[in-house]
Amino acid sequence: MDITTELEGNILIARLAGELDIETVQAFREKVVPETERPGVKTLILNLNKVSFIDSTGIGAILGRYRFLEKKGGKVLLVGLKAPVKKIIKMAGLLEIMPEYSSEEKALNEIGEGRIA
Repeated sequence: MDITTELEGNILIARLAGELDIETVQAFREKVVPETERPGVKTLILNLNKVSFIDSTGIGAILGRYRFLEKKGGKVLLVGLKAPVKKIIKMAGLLEIMPEYSSEEKALNEIGEGRIA
């Protein structure tokens, strides 16, 4: 699992590549969790464009960040879901609580226009 993060004001963009599963979820927790816990961070954009597989532990990690940020009045936005990953995320019900965007730019525009977060 390769993870890069970028902070844009109160928005954390996390770009993941590889598989988000029981073998790699610890890397997600070590990299993304501390970044979302920084003062002022209210929105997490998860770019999953290069994620090829996700299992229940990956779903749980994403849901954990959602719950944490929701308590702070924030949001989690999903970007770039490929068909196999989207199917699992949809079955888990995450698309009912987290909006999905085709690109980071579209997600950022929604935030900038005040429609999200």
